[in-house]
Parts: sequence; C-alpha cells; structure tokens
Amino acid sequence: MPGVFSAINTRIQGNLLWKNLKSLSSDLPDGEVIRQEGFVESIVIPGTNVFIKGKYDLLVKNPDGTHTLVDLKISQPGEDKIEKYKTQLAAYKFALENPKEGPSLKTTKLGLLIFYPDTISLVNEIISLSFPHTWLEVPTNDEDFLKFIKSVEELLAGPLPPVSTTCKWCLYRKYFLPKETPANVNLTSPSHGIICWNVFPYPRLLFEEKKSQSYSA
Repeated sequence: MPGVFSAINTRIQGNLLWKNLKSLSSDLPDGEVIRQEGFVESIVIPGTNVFIKGKYDLLVKNPDGTHTLVDLKISQPGEDKIEKYKTQLAAYKFALENPKEGPSLKTTKLGLLIFYPDTISLVNEIISLSFPHTWLEVPTNDEDFLKFIKSVEELLAGPLPPVSTTCKWCLYRKYFLPKETPANVNLTSPSHGIICWNVFPYPRLLFEEKKSQSYSA
C-alpha cells in the first residue's frame, strides 16, 4: 500500500479509537472501538499444521460482550470486496477466538469499512478532501474457512511444479525459496508452519504459483 494511503488509514483508525462506531454514522454497528492495528497469532488449526499470524485494523466491543472485527479500506466500494476479503477476515477471527496466548475473544461479526474520496474544498488555504464511508458486513462461515485452510496446506505440501513460461510467479521463485531444496523441506512441518496473510511472502507466493499452474495446465 502506498504511504499516503497508509497514513490516511491510520489517522481514520486513530480517530475512531475509544468511540462508538455510531459516532461516525448511525448505519454502523453499535459498539466501542477498543483496539487499533492489533497483532494476532493463533494456535495450530486442528487437523493441520497451519497457524495464523497477522495484524487487523479495528476491534469493536459489542454491547453483549462479543466483538466485531473491522477491516478499513481506502478503496472503491463494491459488493465484490466481500468475496475478496472474507477469507482474510475469517483468518483474523480464528486467531482472535483461538489465540496462541491470552484470552479468547468471541467474534460474532465481520465487516469492511470502506472510504473513497469524493469532494474537495479549499478554505483558508487548506484543501479538505471528504471520504464518505460504505459499510459491508462480511458473512462468517467457520466451516468454509477450515476447508480453505486445509486445501492450502495440501497444495503447499505437494510437489513444487516445474518452472513454466506462463507462470508469472516463477520469476520470483529464486528470491523466496529457502536454501534447502523442496525435496527436503516440508513447509507444513511444525518446525516451519505456514504463516498466512501478509507475514512472510514465500508461502503465499508458492500457493499462488501452484494455483496458477494448476489452472493453466
């Protein structure tokens, strides 16, 4: 993400911290923002050697004591964003409810809070840019998430495909492959684990590479 978008994102988050989401708009869920940019690490997901590690945007405490996880985006709003980010949010949900350390935080709602620039005004030599919001609730489905994670593990544990001229990810293989050869490295072993979602590039890169080749075969 370019630095300017990160700066805008962080400032919006900071302005919402310790406030009820409804202070921004009445159409948002009722709850107080209690954490900003929190790091999470999960236990190993049962039936796999996979664990989740990453950083979410906002955690909201609901009136009933459960939590809402909010991912803030500076982007063009659209229903397609739900499908695009639902697995990322599900991963954070699992980590919050099944942390490696600390208490479990029951998370009952997931959502995207999307801001996109609209109007510009110039007052007293200061340019102000308005960012209307869009709220998209993301449905939760723990069973589908676990199936997805198992499919990722199976793919990563399989043989590394040969380099292909149609595979754009193969160009980067030399930068991210471990020094050991794929034949003697099990990326899903407990000593390596698989760290999902924006932590280390290699497992995600390998997944994309294998997936693209399986589609183009």
